[in-house]
Amino acid sequence: MSDKRDLLILGGGLVGMTLAIAAARKGLSCHVVDRADPAELTAEGFDGRASAISTASWNLFRNIGIADALEPYGCPIASIAVTDGMKPGRIDFQPEPHEGSLGRMFPNRQLRLALYQAAEGEELIAFHPKSDVLERHRGAHSVSARLADGTVLEASLMVGAEGRMSPTREEAGISMAHWDYSHRAMIVGLTHSKPHDNVAWEIFYPAGPFALLPLLDDSDGTHRSALVWTVAEKDAAGVLAMPRDMFTAEVAKRTHGVLGELALQGTISSYPLSFQHTVQITGERLALVGDAAHGMHPIAGQGLNLGLRDVGTLVEVLVEGARIGLDFGDAQLLERYQKWRALDSLMVMSATDGLTRLFGIPGKLPSAIRRLGMGMVQRTPPLKRFFMDEARGVTGDVPELLKG
Repeated sequence: MSDKRDLLILGGGLVGMTLAIAAARKGLSCHVVDRADPAELTAEGFDGRASAISTASWNLFRNIGIADALEPYGCPIASIAVTDGMKPGRIDFQPEPHEGSLGRMFPNRQLRLALYQAAEGEELIAFHPKSDVLERHRGAHSVSARLADGTVLEASLMVGAEGRMSPTREEAGISMAHWDYSHRAMIVGLTHSKPHDNVAWEIFYPAGPFALLPLLDDSDGTHRSALVWTVAEKDAAGVLAMPRDMFTAEVAKRTHGVLGELALQGTISSYPLSFQHTVQITGERLALVGDAAHGMHPIAGQGLNLGLRDVGTLVEVLVEGARIGLDFGDAQLLERYQKWRALDSLMVMSATDGLTRLFGIPGKLPSAIRRLGMGMVQRTPPLKRFFMDEARGVTGDVPELLKG
């Protein structure tokens, strides 16, 4: 007996699983296929990364019913300090008192646990973990995927959500602008003697951005933050080979004491950094979401949030189409999704790419010019408000699921 569903989501990561839950809450059924083992992904110590969840993304989590499960693990971001090498002339972004925080920091492990728990109790989601896709088919009336165990899954629309190396995108022949930054992000947890006061630091050095992101204190009161340190690819192997005390000393030098005495928490992981943006995010009965459509520099912590905006937009387009009797794979619906997401994603990615290049220019004169510009932003409330609202994801044509 065939179990044809509305959506066939290939990739059950943070974006893919959020899409499944958001779609199910609106009455859409789906198959979700993922190669990974959920038990491994949620094991203690498997992934020490943390993600910044913007105001709009938090609204999405509230609207699909997973915010309550996440709330105890989120550290509010009360302000963001942006500085050129800790020199005078920094920008401090702070929301108005009635707006709450600028976002929340969550360990990726807790995000995954909340998503898996929500999906487990949802009848409209058929989850197929630890599964490899051998064949994909997109036809005039339906789509399907054949798994390694011989199972054939059918749906009306295929969604590529496998991340940057999406085989679904590659198989569809969708072209992509791509370049390598020749940098690598070093990611590790920190404990520190001074409280972070819920401040996120974005410190720009010529070698690359250096971010300190606030996390909740440990149960014993130990202060914690997440570090994302960008180093040149040519230096990455040497940095990773450092003894932990030497690595810690290098980190401390770059923090200028804002967090006091430091210690590393957990293992150090690293990821190469690149830019990739597809010309199209749709094809015949196909939509791309998240990093399958656009991979960006983590400079402003917007990668996951951009993917969650894809989720909100796609679900709204599909639900509205179904209301007037259109098929989920209808070309009109996919064209609307394409147009709605094109400008927002390109603007965010261009801005992060521009910041990376601007702050990467060495020398005293470029630094002085940057700090002059930052000082102007600091003294111009409307300009600060614009940048804050962009970071919070509340500007432009926001999908209903991402509204408060």
